Amino acid sequence: MPSLLHISDLHFGRTDQRVVDGLLGDIGRDPPSMVVVSGDLTQRARPSQFKAAREFLDALPVPYMVVPGNHDLPVYNLLARFSDPLRHYRHYISRDLNPFHQVGDVAVLGLNTARSLILDFAEGRVNRRQMKRVRDCFAGLGPEVFKVVFTHHPFLPPPDKPGERLVGRARQAVSVLESAGVDLLLAGHLHKAYAGDVMTRHAHVRRSILVAQASTATSTRLRNEPNAYNRIELDPPFVTLRVHAWEGAGFVAGLETRWEKRGERWVKLAEDTGLDAADAAMARHG
Repeated sequence: MPSLLHISDLHFGRTDQRVVDGLLGDIGRDPPSMVVVSGDLTQRARPSQFKAAREFLDALPVPYMVVPGNHDLPVYNLLARFSDPLRHYRHYISRDLNPFHQVGDVAVLGLNTARSLILDFAEGRVNRRQMKRVRDCFAGLGPEVFKVVFTHHPFLPPPDKPGERLVGRARQAVSVLESAGVDLLLAGHLHKAYAGDVMTRHAHVRRSILVAQASTATSTRLRNEPNAYNRIELDPPFVTLRVHAWEGAGFVAGLETRWEKRGERWVKLAEDTGLDAADAAMARHG
């Protein structure tokens, strides 16, 4: 069954090397089909930090996809920020800022939501060209193809902070994602791990889209949560989301949520620290 390992907010320049090594060890021991990196590879967008991020990506034993985050834009170099803000990112990481890849019945699209020309460039935005790219990439792909979109900035606020600012133009973008048949949204930025359905916030849509947010994978910039990553098992119509959190000596599997797509809605089947084989069978066939 296909699996995605979702990491975000690496922040090279402010990392714990033990956590970096532990993450690479986890990926090597149980390789996913793909690693998805949803932005903020660096702390201050410096060449040395991008080089460290490049070394990390080169060490991954499986294919990966990546988009930049707001921390990958220069803060103090105003000329670079306004003239060519992602020059170092394109040089060291990738020239493709909105990558698309399909393998079998899984299609994944990344969208660069980092923006330097807005008042608060810590926030992000989806532009109209990117909405067209969503339509173009998923056009002609039937419901048998599981469609994933990942960004740095979130479309769904955390349960404990419903007023958290979302990515700019979220309302319009969610309508496009809905019409394109997107099944799953991945993002970071907030350094908080949670999952949910866009319909809990975007009441204008009629087709639910599952959301998985990732904490910071390797940074010391913790926000009352440990370093963590998401492992996502795709077995349509079932999806299992499992948070793996750092506990000092390694990553440990933690909260697991299992969802089933029933018609146009995602239904949560279980939420626990892990499903045993009997529970998983019951969820699948019950």
